[in-house]
Amino acid sequence: MSISSRFAVGIHILSLIEINKEGVSSSEFLAESVNTNPVVIRKIMGMLKKAGLVEVHPGKAGAKLAKEMSSITLLDVYKAVEVVQNKELFRVHQNPNPKCPVGRNIQSTIEPIFEASQLAMEKVLENVTLEDVVKDIAAKENETC
Repeated sequence: MSISSRFAVGIHILSLIEINKEGVSSSEFLAESVNTNPVVIRKIMGMLKKAGLVEVHPGKAGAKLAKEMSSITLLDVYKAVEVVQNKELFRVHQNPNPKCPVGRNIQSTIEPIFEASQLAMEKVLENVTLEDVVKDIAAKENETC
């Protein structure tokens, strides 16, 4: 299993809106870049809007960032698209056998490790901004030209 692709799509959407800020970023335009249905884009855009990351203008106006890209972290996007709930990135299987020493103790042993792992990942995401992503995309695009 992996983290929902909504996270990557959310970053894609925000990056494209910034890169295309002189153009119109409609759900159809964004969907073409993501290679998905505009309905999927509109659903994720709704989540990004609710989190205060984008302003959506139906019709030809499209969307724009609601904040400077330097103030939007990947953690903001991660939380906006509801990838996972707090402390639930990793799930522990339910109802292990209490008659077994492993079954009796596995949950209390691995839950703190899972929680620390999620917090470490979120710390990394908190230190990367949309500006970092857009600059990297631009640099890679310049290399290929």
